[in-house]
Amino acid sequence: MSGAPAADVTQWNEPLPAIAGYMFDLDGTLILSDRSLGGYQVLPGAIEVLETLAARGIPYVVLTNGSAYPPPEQAAKLRKLGLPIDDDAMLTPSSVAAYLMKRRKVASALVLGSTGVGYALAEEGIDTRYPGDVGAEDVQAVYIGWHPDCNMKDIEAACNAIWGGAKLYVASDVPFFATTAGRTIGYSYAITAAVRKMTGAPMILTGKPSLQALRLVARRLGTKTGNVAVVGDDPLVEMIMARRGGAAGFGVTTGFNKLADWSAQPQSRRPHRVLENVGELLQYL
Repeated sequence: MSGAPAADVTQWNEPLPAIAGYMFDLDGTLILSDRSLGGYQVLPGAIEVLETLAARGIPYVVLTNGSAYPPPEQAAKLRKLGLPIDDDAMLTPSSVAAYLMKRRKVASALVLGSTGVGYALAEEGIDTRYPGDVGAEDVQAVYIGWHPDCNMKDIEAACNAIWGGAKLYVASDVPFFATTAGRTIGYSYAITAAVRKMTGAPMILTGKPSLQALRLVARRLGTKTGNVAVVGDDPLVEMIMARRGGAAGFGVTTGFNKLADWSAQPQSRRPHRVLENVGELLQYL
């Protein structure tokens, strides 16, 4: 099929880069979660788009900034909703963190987060420790992810590890994400702010909008970053990443931003096209 969404077509006529594969955001794009991340609502068109891509042999991955669940567990939850997402097509910031740490020969990491946050690191053979473990502060890296039960002892352990030479890796630097209840706080953002205020440590961002994340996406898709289509609901996350990497950006209005909000964005955060929902992507396939 070809064409463009009916709404304000003339405002969104920037040429699209050649597209060889698709990266989808999760919350606000394919689904809405509840605040506890335990319940899901599939957004319009999500199942149809993924089924069409699969039927045509067009590769796609899902990259969420959420790190609460291991990728295989998250993928299984989404498949129960009818979304055709294989385990290896599900990526989290922990997937990126594990890839980077392995390449940089990081042997041990202190994880501030649930066991799901550290899953991908452990799968790569990284000695994954948590606050209170023996040797928790004697590590080469600190990794901060989804950690609703974080306390001051956890923050202190992270600071001690960094003062001892550990590098700081962060899953997400996004203060909010879209849920059925509206804006929900990003725990890793708040925890990271406390740790960085204490230590002054620079952070290595592993989630969106980091180019490290886009490079891993392109690697999984078997293409270059400039041939990826990035589909998401946040100009400060998916669209910044797309623009920095020379990728095609598709913004949806099912998360935080409506058409007027997208129209007000500067070029560095502006999508190539705006979709009422992800289902309108079918018009570009």
